[in-house]
Amino acid sequence: MSLRAAFRVVPAIALLCFVGCDVHDVVKPGTPTAPGASTTKKLRIAVIPKGTTHDFWKSVHAGAEDAAKEIGNIEIVWQGPADEKDKEAQIKIIDSFVGEQIDGICMAPIDRDALIPAVKRAKAAGVPTVIFDSGLSDDSDVVSTVSTDNRNGGRIAGERLAEVMGGKGGVILLRYQAGSESTENREEGFLEVIAKHPDIKVLSAEQRVDSDAQGALKIAESLLREHHDSVNGVFTVCEPNNKGMLQALENEKLAGKVKFVAFDSDPRMVEGLSRETVHGVVLQDPVRMGYLAVKTMAAHLKGETPEKKISTGEKLATPENREQPEMKALLAPKQYE
Repeated sequence: MSLRAAFRVVPAIALLCFVGCDVHDVVKPGTPTAPGASTTKKLRIAVIPKGTTHDFWKSVHAGAEDAAKEIGNIEIVWQGPADEKDKEAQIKIIDSFVGEQIDGICMAPIDRDALIPAVKRAKAAGVPTVIFDSGLSDDSDVVSTVSTDNRNGGRIAGERLAEVMGGKGGVILLRYQAGSESTENREEGFLEVIAKHPDIKVLSAEQRVDSDAQGALKIAESLLREHHDSVNGVFTVCEPNNKGMLQALENEKLAGKVKFVAFDSDPRMVEGLSRETVHGVVLQDPVRMGYLAVKTMAAHLKGETPEKKISTGEKLATPENREQPEMKALLAPKQYE
């Protein structure tokens, strides 16, 4: 071949190589590449919620899959504990994925302290973690935390309940299990606002319920019976508590009479808004949360540096604004089927 012909062939080869490369291909940093081997690598990202049965997590799953589909070279491996209070099971799931050499973990920690060692072990093994929904008390080994500003959400709930109560009366706060960073921030934000209203008395703020709606029903009924003549408003901080409290209000013939503000939506809360037995629902965006968690992990694996804290926002739905397009979308977010 003449020297001139050789120079004509080189650009053609370069063009073919360029066309054959996918700009979305990602190689995990530090992954060895054998001579002549393809650099294309489909990333496996584990998404570990607190549980898998509640509507909220199904919407998070939908958002995670949306992100994977958009990026195009990611497989979502979805696995969570059967019981949202089973932090030991969540720890075992993380360790198992690390043993499988998963590329990255997105996780909603059941307990702000108990999951820290598992995240440290994952990092030491070269597996990064993005936290979503609920934070850790030490996030030094975490790539980023993607969540609602839960304290602000609690403040929004407190302001709404004080408003519909006319700034006076007795209130009940039904807490979630201890150690859940997200719900604890909601509770503290709520109490912070209520403390500014001298004519509102907190009747009960110590009762806790785990992820069982039936357990929430029993405790809510007990509280309503104890404070029957004094209670004017109630606040619940998560989906199972919401369901239990609304059923208890109905059972005690107090639905609509006692003002009720909830945190997180489900079909029962939507129905309650339409019947005005629920007077406000503080809304997260679980689809966006799952989406941003996976996008953040993908960006990190590509060598980018995501923000340490990423907010997904919080809104308040009321009987008056529930039909607005933005509220309708958040009240009934899509779910992974």
